[in-house]
Amino acid sequence: MREPRREGLSSGSAGAGLCLVGAMAGPCCALLYGFLFEYDTPRIVLIRSRKVGLMNRLVQLAILAYVIGWVFVWEKGYQEKDSVVSSVTTKVKGVAVTNTSELGLRVWDVADYVIPPQEENSVFIMTNLIITLNQTQGNCAELPDETTICQSDKNCTKGYIGTHSNGVQTGRCVPYPKDTTIKTCEVFAWCPVENDEKVPKPAFLKDAENFTLLVKNNIWYPKFNFTKRNILSSTSKAQLKNCKYNAKTDPACPIFRLRDMVEAAGQDFQEMAVEGGVMGLQINWDCDLDKPASRCVPKYTFRRIDNKDSAHTVSPGYNFRFAKYYKSPDDVESRTLIKAYGIRFDIMVFGKVRMDPVWQRLCGSGDCISLWFGKAHILGHRAQLNSWFQEGPGSNPYLLCCKPFWVPNLLLGYLFVFPLYHCLLYVVLLPFGRSNVDGHRSVLTFLDTCCKLLMERVDNLSISVFLVGRKI
Repeated sequence: MREPRREGLSSGSAGAGLCLVGAMAGPCCALLYGFLFEYDTPRIVLIRSRKVGLMNRLVQLAILAYVIGWVFVWEKGYQEKDSVVSSVTTKVKGVAVTNTSELGLRVWDVADYVIPPQEENSVFIMTNLIITLNQTQGNCAELPDETTICQSDKNCTKGYIGTHSNGVQTGRCVPYPKDTTIKTCEVFAWCPVENDEKVPKPAFLKDAENFTLLVKNNIWYPKFNFTKRNILSSTSKAQLKNCKYNAKTDPACPIFRLRDMVEAAGQDFQEMAVEGGVMGLQINWDCDLDKPASRCVPKYTFRRIDNKDSAHTVSPGYNFRFAKYYKSPDDVESRTLIKAYGIRFDIMVFGKVRMDPVWQRLCGSGDCISLWFGKAHILGHRAQLNSWFQEGPGSNPYLLCCKPFWVPNLLLGYLFVFPLYHCLLYVVLLPFGRSNVDGHRSVLTFLDTCCKLLMERVDNLSISVFLVGRKI
């Protein structure tokens, strides 16, 4: 009988000498020795099978189509993205002229119909109004309705204030000035009380359709430190003064005619001007910084935001009240009450920017190549091991060297591994917030690489268990 070979005894002795002698020293030393001085390589098996080979190529082709079509072309997944930070200011211009028996000939300018002068990302333009002149505090007849009409003082309660009252009842029943056949409860209020039962039609400021709105929008993408404004650098002062926005002929002009905006939303301006409404001006910045900055331009869209439904006509439009106060030389306070109807333009800015850092494209391409080659081969191994395409006795080389044994479904395994990777990455990066700029970039890249290596180790381990099995 030949003696067993003893190569590696000296190195083994040296490795064993690193451990303490004891009852538990043997397993610990063997584990440490294997960890330090052993290296394993995978076994490659060439399988000649038309069905398995064709399935492998079809899976690779499907993954390649997904990567190129969806990830790269449609979603542009190789690009880094950022959201927009925006500021908006507005300026309205235009003059309207009215001539009525109550007000006479009057000119309305910006200070009259823009209320308030400035709002955040919004502007209100008065298009119609009900005006009550020279109100003073005193006693007068209440506006007639089912709760205020009376026959005698017994129908009026002194000190009563109704939800829709204009003042406090005095307890007297008096004739209504505009129709002496009707009596109403007297109130202490701003007299004469407002009568808003009839809304002027057509709109009082029907010429408002020709007013113009200048929108100045500045955007900033903090991740790339990229700034832009909707007044393009190529626009001169003379061009800005004379241009009007037109989706076809002048889409870059930031000056909008009110009628054009309302009609672009499919509405009629004169109809909307009577009772008012809310319009949305949407500015969309979709920029690709891999292209020249001059191609990063805004796109404008318009829509009516308040619900205009013929089946729901209760409290339509948009209106509110405000007053202008005066004092006479004899120290009597008076006011002019205005119930203003108009169109409020809400300016909403949306945007995203994309850029193609080389390191991100390389990392993304590497992941895609790994997915393309690795996962298709795993599916082929699975098919061969389970004899999905058995072509005859002895055609499955796995069964010649390995005992069949149960393994978890790889699909479920990968559905577990990939979420585990992303969850682990999220927990590790949580203290750093969303920032990926300057000093954090190298740290995040390092941590991302470590997590990927860890998951590759788990991946390889699952493949080894799947393929090798238990020796006969």
